Amino acid sequence: MSARGDFAGARLFPVGGHGPEDVVLDPEGRVLTGVDDGRVLRLDPSDGSVVTVARVPGRPLGLELLGSGELLVCASDAGLLAVSPASGAVRTLVDRVAGRLLGAVNNAAVAPDGTVWFTDSSTRFPIPRWREDLLWRTRSGRLFRRDPSGEVTEALGGLEFANGVALASDGSYVAVAETGARRIRRVWLTGPSAGSSDVLADGLWGYPDNIALGSDGLIWVALASRRVAALDAIQRLPFPLRAAIGRVPERWQPSPDPAVGAVGLDLDGRVVRARTGTVDGFSMLTGVREAGGTVWLGSLTGETLAAVPR
Repeated sequence: MSARGDFAGARLFPVGGHGPEDVVLDPEGRVLTGVDDGRVLRLDPSDGSVVTVARVPGRPLGLELLGSGELLVCASDAGLLAVSPASGAVRTLVDRVAGRLLGAVNNAAVAPDGTVWFTDSSTRFPIPRWREDLLWRTRSGRLFRRDPSGEVTEALGGLEFANGVALASDGSYVAVAETGARRIRRVWLTGPSAGSSDVLADGLWGYPDNIALGSDGLIWVALASRRVAALDAIQRLPFPLRAAIGRVPERWQPSPDPAVGAVGLDLDGRVVRARTGTVDGFSMLTGVREAGGTVWLGSLTGETLAAVPR
């Protein structure tokens, strides 16, 4: 294994499955992830052992600790789930809003009071057809809030493939990634701007995927690919042309760049930590989690997790 750029020294951990899209650490320092056959896995970094703790319907994507020994799983077209790693039990928290099934539940953040903020990336395309949503620019992504009572409300709509979610370290806002626009938006939760939204970070080096609050107080952003010039050009075309390109075989559509990145944003959206480069055997960086000085990385297309020093 070799790495170039800021990922030199990265360690890879095979997980025995395809597409460990997101990562979260349990209180014992073990790494939880989900793969495309529905399994939720737990990796022990001390010896590399991997065990299956649950199997869920849908495709497990974003993961968060939920409290009371449960794990929150964004299971794409199966909705927002609560999973017990101890027993493997699975219960559905949200699978529809206003009577309509959710088809692209992607990432989430959990507040101290149990409020869950989560994204539905698109109302037009399911997660496996993410390329088409970026090409069509449906702007149909949404950020939802689930109160501890179970009530669900839309906090922000019109997002270009809504993706990662994270709460600010001081609880003042919730941030949400717009993959198609290469930016991070925020919804203010406290202060005079409460209830309004603005842009936290714009013009990112690459396409933001999952985001997460780190133990260092920074919001870490996974950048799945360097900016692709061909995609930029297509997104500026009239809709009929964009839609036509979205229907051609995938091999002729713009593809992600092999270079990936992870950046840490402070409360004001400034990039204060950054790692970019390539790692042999690792691509399409979609999950990021900083804990105790180590940055853990997940991948939508690979079979390994990666770890690099912060």
